[in-house]
Amino acid sequence: AEEKAATRLRLPSGGKKTVSSIVRAQIGVVAGGGRTDKPMLKAGRAYHKYAVKRNSWPKMRGVAKNPVEHPFGGGNHQH
Repeated sequence: AEEKAATRLRLPSGGKKTVSSIVRAQIGVVAGGGRTDKPMLKAGRAYHKYAVKRNSWPKMRGVAKNPVEHPFGGGNHQH
């Protein structure tokens, strides 16, 4: 026969919650929360952030290039 065991959790708010003992959960908060709230302030920090990932920075627009360098290049020099 299966036992219907229950576990009582004490929450940070002070409340208590009863859950089944066979359930799984991870308790706590994710590490590094709020990291994106701080502005980078310099291009160098953005460079090092994206250098470890892939070549996605800086984003160069093809329309800002010359016609010999990109199919979208050229035009009437409006930026």
